Amino acid sequence: MAIRYCTKCVYPSLSASPLTFDENGVCSGCRVHEQKNKINWEQRWQWLKELVDEYRSDSNYDIIIPVSGGKDSYFQTHIAVKELGLKALLVTYHGNNYLPEGEYNLYRMREVFDCDHIIVRPSVDALIKMNRIGFKLQGDMNWHAHCGIFTVPIQVAVRYKVPLILWGEHGFMDLGGMYSYNDLVEFTAKFRLEHALRGYDWYDFTDEGLEKLGRPELKEGLRSKDLLWAQYPSDEEIDEVGVRGIYLSNFVNWEATEHTKLVMELYGWRPAQQAFERTYRTISNLDDMHENGIHDYLKFVKFGYGRGSDHACKDIRAGLMTREQGIEMVRKYDCVKPYRDLERWLQYVGMTEEEFDQICDTFRDPRVWRMENGQWVKDNIWENSYAVNVTSVG
Repeated sequence: MAIRYCTKCVYPSLSASPLTFDENGVCSGCRVHEQKNKINWEQRWQWLKELVDEYRSDSNYDIIIPVSGGKDSYFQTHIAVKELGLKALLVTYHGNNYLPEGEYNLYRMREVFDCDHIIVRPSVDALIKMNRIGFKLQGDMNWHAHCGIFTVPIQVAVRYKVPLILWGEHGFMDLGGMYSYNDLVEFTAKFRLEHALRGYDWYDFTDEGLEKLGRPELKEGLRSKDLLWAQYPSDEEIDEVGVRGIYLSNFVNWEATEHTKLVMELYGWRPAQQAFERTYRTISNLDDMHENGIHDYLKFVKFGYGRGSDHACKDIRAGLMTREQGIEMVRKYDCVKPYRDLERWLQYVGMTEEEFDQICDTFRDPRVWRMENGQWVKDNIWENSYAVNVTSVG
């Protein structure tokens, strides 16, 4: 199967965010993004105000906002607290690898928004073990972060009996057009498990779970009691409180670059102070220093594209970049092996680069990669067949 590329943005047909192409070769992500120009956003804002009014409380928090301290977190909280006047409880999963700027932004939220803030920081030893297991099991050392982000806020909602949760944008809809803006999609346990966690759950990382998966060689001694933060509440617990997760992007025209300008001006939010190795953007993923580094490199190894493509797609759709400029960003960033980032992570988990490369190769999709003259090569957007030596590009 030949890899196709969207004729409007730069996404490939084999994408981590499932998408389709129409008769003009335009991907579903671009088509759904175009819907934003036809939406009556004033009406949507009224819908949001009416919705949250139903959840205002005289004796409890009105809403829970899952936050990482990023630009989106600041914008969500700005809308909820400053524009809607809600009493918000901020909830954070902390995966231990924040950038200094990310840490700065996170801890200022409590002050600039005058909110209570719960931060859950799992054991470092458990997180390191989950890094190793996730990498070897599914080629994702940051799986623990996806789990924590989509579990801890729901746990807090159940424990404190706060039914309404405000998420930012639906990532799979924003990138790949999984849903229409007319669907007004809400958060579900199905999305968490099948999409965000790709079918795995916390118990798969315990010794018992790895035994059941037929991967006993990956056991790290993790027990159920080591992963309490990762355990999703039962349906009965959720139904008793009436927990509901809505996406702000269904009610407010979501353009991250504009939001970033706003939160920098109003709240002194800081972008990354050092350029990333695999993307030109400095405003995304400050809550884990490896997200834009080797985590994204693993996506490149599996699917043949990375953050250079992701961010170029966003900026092309927002009218900030031409497709030709986007292709140049893909060429410049997607194939880079992030040595600076890799060195830190290898030391963090106690692994050699040779072992890392060998495990990476087991996750290469044969629909993308082929071996030629001892090198892994693939077809690229800028030319039909361009060899990329992924072990030496830096």
